[in-house]
Amino acid sequence: MVVLHKRDTLRRVQRTGWFVVAACAGAVIIGHLLRQLNIVFNPLAWSSAEIISALLSFTIAASVLVRYHGTGNRVTLLLGLTFGVTGFIHLGAIFEFYNHFLQQTEQMSVPVSWMIGQLLLALLLLVACVLSKWLLWPRDPGKNVAALSSMVVAATFLVAAAFLTYPITPAIRPQSSMPRVWELLPAGVFLIAALVLNSAREGDGFAFDTALVWVAGLNAISHLIASQSARLLDASAGAAELVNVTSYLVLLGAVLLDNARLFRQVRTLAISDSLTGLANYRTLVDVLQSEIERSGRTSRPFSVLLMDLDGLKKINDRYGHLIGSRALCRVASILRLNCRSMDTAARYGGDEFAVVLPETHALAAEHVAERIRNCLLTDAEVPQLSISIGVATFPKCGVTVQQLLEFADQALYAMKEHSHLSRAEKHMRV
Repeated sequence: MVVLHKRDTLRRVQRTGWFVVAACAGAVIIGHLLRQLNIVFNPLAWSSAEIISALLSFTIAASVLVRYHGTGNRVTLLLGLTFGVTGFIHLGAIFEFYNHFLQQTEQMSVPVSWMIGQLLLALLLLVACVLSKWLLWPRDPGKNVAALSSMVVAATFLVAAAFLTYPITPAIRPQSSMPRVWELLPAGVFLIAALVLNSAREGDGFAFDTALVWVAGLNAISHLIASQSARLLDASAGAAELVNVTSYLVLLGAVLLDNARLFRQVRTLAISDSLTGLANYRTLVDVLQSEIERSGRTSRPFSVLLMDLDGLKKINDRYGHLIGSRALCRVASILRLNCRSMDTAARYGGDEFAVVLPETHALAAEHVAERIRNCLLTDAEVPQLSISIGVATFPKCGVTVQQLLEFADQALYAMKEHSHLSRAEKHMRV
């Protein structure tokens, strides 16, 4: 098994390696072919793309920070802050571009602010997973925000200082085989980040982790295409900008999908019982109130079953609490099997359950209760379970939530007393 696992890992690594080599070579070839086209984009088109990138960065930052509040994932917080800073840098690149554009007819250098933003994003993508695994974090969320904000600010300052103090600007050399050789630096960092993120990706089903790999990979391709650009606004530069914007759209879509999933999970937790998956007490009360209002308008009855699992304490003492929890889940499964789609099964609390039966009179509710009891009695799993059930019907047994539950509770305990007396009589006869 170990040998097979190693072989599978080696094959995956080889496939990944060939895919990376093919993608990089393809990006350079595409950039070279586009370079041959005599196309020059309008500066307004480039500015619009930068504005879109900035807006997407801000939107991603806001959405990612929402995700951080939902998950507490510090890598998410780091990347949210990074995209916020990147958005401001994209805006700065527009002003820098127009400053050069007004001063000269041919833009022969890459905007420094654009290079700073891209390299900053690449570096922080690269270190994000490393920081999550190896750095000790404080428990206080406020300290986490302060620490990561300081880290992003420090990284921005260092990257900016490296570019602004370096004597050679990122120039474009049209006659060279690679006119924008500076693009290889962020391309290489993005490529390493993609490989590291892919290997460190968690299998929790979140689209965000997968999208980060694609963002890093697409940005690497963007810079490789841009390395063949002989002019700032030629076809290669336009394709590189399009790929860059696409990477942001991919990440934004993934973040929105994950946030929707998180909101759905929160809503599910708010209305359901965490152990059994049935509706919780709050949902039960809301459903009962809705049924009372609806039945009051239609003058049709509905019923509620209140149930108590017999001898749960004895099961816990004899078999342990895990088996006791399993017993509660078994009851929940029986209730689901015996409920219609319009019915609501809920965990009332502890070892008590309830079922709301719309459009159901007292006799039909008794039949449902008997069917539930029989299903438990015929269940072959050990320990054998039994349940006591009280029935209340609107409006005969009450016209408010409290009255219905109190009536069902009294019927439940009357049934328990009758059961105890029956067992005592059988014991005396024996």
